[in-house]
Amino acid sequence: MNFGSDETLADNETDVSTGRGADSSVLIGQVFDESIRDKFEIFSYRNAATILQASFPDQFSQIVKALEAFAISSTMIRQPGGSKGPIAKYVDTLFKEDVGWNEARISADLHVRLLHAKKKSEIISSYLREGFLDGHRIDFLNGRVALDLEWNSKDQTYDRDLYAFSAFYEAGAIDVGIILTRGSSLDTAYFRSLGKVLTKDGAEGSEEVYRKFGASTTWMGKLLYRLDAGRNGGCPVLAIGITPQCVTD
Repeated sequence: MNFGSDETLADNETDVSTGRGADSSVLIGQVFDESIRDKFEIFSYRNAATILQASFPDQFSQIVKALEAFAISSTMIRQPGGSKGPIAKYVDTLFKEDVGWNEARISADLHVRLLHAKKKSEIISSYLREGFLDGHRIDFLNGRVALDLEWNSKDQTYDRDLYAFSAFYEAGAIDVGIILTRGSSLDTAYFRSLGKVLTKDGAEGSEEVYRKFGASTTWMGKLLYRLDAGRNGGCPVLAIGITPQCVTD
């Protein structure tokens, strides 16, 4: 990936990755058709792709259909983001509540019991830790499959997402997590070709598009670095990167 003049590879090379800890690319080829692999960068960790296909065929089918249909425009990329930009709103249309995808927040209490080591039926003490898990959110939850979108946030947002996946997984609420994000091929050279950002009224602004997408924003290299470091805990994670092949104009 190329970087803008204010952010160089040398400044960021220690916290990016090309997915050295990911599952074999052969596995990806067995799960996803070539048309999907040509359109997206796909990395599987802890056999996430196989788990998704084999254990959750309905969700897998919906995800494949969404990826096949996925198409964004250069205009959408050039538009200002705000709290929820045009690409996030578009992804909402692909994963709808009426087919089972819901934004979810986990909340759990912890009931602790201390048992006598020799008299296992004897409880020495017990207590309840309320709010032991609370506040971790996932954009889309369908059964035991979780999916988050990260388009152009600070890259630390990945830590929040992976921690949420881990919390849901350890609580037995999900079996696999998916992150849809900006692929490494949507780089500075590509964004330079888009020219200026658009204003809210659709006119051409003064800022260059590429300056919105620095090396410290969410893109695949930053996510893979965290997955290689095991920040997803034991949760299997599928990382899907949006590429220029997804842009219609």
